[in-house]
Amino acid sequence: MEKFNIAIDGPAGAGKSTIARLVAGALGFVYVDTGAMYRAVTWRILEEGLREDQTEEMISLTRQSNIRLAPGSNGQAVYVDGQDVTGMIRSAEVTGNVSRVSAISEIRDVLTRKQKEMAAGKGIVMDGRDIGSQVLPDAEVKVFLTASVRIRAERRLKEISDSQPEVTLDQLMTDIARRDRMDEQREASPLVRAPDAVLIDTSGLTIDEVVHRILELAGSRVGGGK
Repeated sequence: MEKFNIAIDGPAGAGKSTIARLVAGALGFVYVDTGAMYRAVTWRILEEGLREDQTEEMISLTRQSNIRLAPGSNGQAVYVDGQDVTGMIRSAEVTGNVSRVSAISEIRDVLTRKQKEMAAGKGIVMDGRDIGSQVLPDAEVKVFLTASVRIRAERRLKEISDSQPEVTLDQLMTDIARRDRMDEQREASPLVRAPDAVLIDTSGLTIDEVVHRILELAGSRVGGGK
């Protein structure tokens, strides 16, 4: 089968990572979680103890950091300078700071270059906030996933209920709405649906249904779907 690239965008909690990973598996493609890359940078910045006003130091640290994505037992493993940070980048502290860090245009430039290099050979399923509009504008298949704030918060609550039992649904809804505003309003590569991206509202759909729709779309667009 001829290889092609699939760009999946959407707001926090829309199911991008899970869907993208399953689509990649069905096609035998490589999954690239760009959100994990931004989380990895954010984790590194927090570990270094950099203040919000130390933008130049953050940019320099991003350039120096070696971020590697690899298949893991529960999806994709993330390494920073050889250290497995897969679990640590999902902490509440990282989640609360990642939109601020990812809004720094120079940091986005560094990671965008890395992402473009990953996709150069085709056969990539990449998800994020600006994949179809900025990172892979020539992707053969583009999808924009969305869902209501409440649905996204309920999904997130289910994910973290064991590890963070103190977090409430209302807190998550507030956090997700705030992240949406930050992602949509940032100057550097804001969250936006590419003009040629197919919109899929996942609120009332199962994971399998969303995956099936994207595979059908891939088949109709490039003749290679299953």
